[in-house]
Amino acid sequence: DFLSDATAAAMASARTSFLGLRTPANVKQMLPLLKGLDKAVWTVALKGAVAFLEGKEITQEEFAQLRKGSLSNDAFADVFTGIATLLTLAVRLPPSSLKKDHLHADLEEAGVPKEFAVDLASVVFGAKRAAIEEASLAGGSRFPVLEDVRWRVDVSISTSSLHRVLKPYVVMEFTLSDGTVKTMEVSTDKFHELRYNVAFVLKEMEGVQKKSILKIQD
Repeated sequence: DFLSDATAAAMASARTSFLGLRTPANVKQMLPLLKGLDKAVWTVALKGAVAFLEGKEITQEEFAQLRKGSLSNDAFADVFTGIATLLTLAVRLPPSSLKKDHLHADLEEAGVPKEFAVDLASVVFGAKRAAIEEASLAGGSRFPVLEDVRWRVDVSISTSSLHRVLKPYVVMEFTLSDGTVKTMEVSTDKFHELRYNVAFVLKEMEGVQKKSILKIQD
C-alpha cells in the first residue's frame, strides 16, 4: 500500500534517498517524460532495461523495435536509460537497507508516478533482482582479496658492513584470491607500528558502527 504524500515526503527527508544527495542526470532527463507517458511505452522500456541489466545484449534493430510508440528515439532512449539508472542504484543496496516503503517514498519524492513506482519496486524486490545482481558482479572490475597470511621471525646474523648483527625481522607472506603470493620483510619496530595502526583503525570502525545514523533500521 502507498503512503500519503505527506508521509512519503517526511520519510524521504528523514534519511538519504537511494538516489544520493543529487538526482543523477539520467534520471532528471527522464522525469519530465513520465508525465502522461503511455503505460504500454513504459512497460516496453522497463522490460528492455531489465533485460539489459540482466546482461542480455540489445542490438540497434532490437532497440528500434522496442521504441515503437509515441516517443521519439531520443525521448525513448532517455526513459530507457533513466529506468536502468534507477534500478541499478536500488539493486546495489541490500533489501535490509532499502525497504520497499523507502523506495516508494524516494521515487514519489523524485517525481516518479505511483503507477510506475510500483513496477520498479516489483523488479527491485522481485525474481529479477538475483539475475541483475549476478550480471552486475560478472561485469564489474574486481580486485583480488586477501585469502591467507603467514609470517615468521628470522634473525639477521650479519650484513655486508657488520660481521655480527643478530637483529630479528618479520617475514610476512600474503596469498591473494587470484593465486598470487606477495612477500615482504619488516623490522620488528615497523611490525609493531603496523599492529598499532591496524588496532587503531579497527577501534575507529567500531566507533563509526555505533553511530545511530549508520545503523540499519528494521
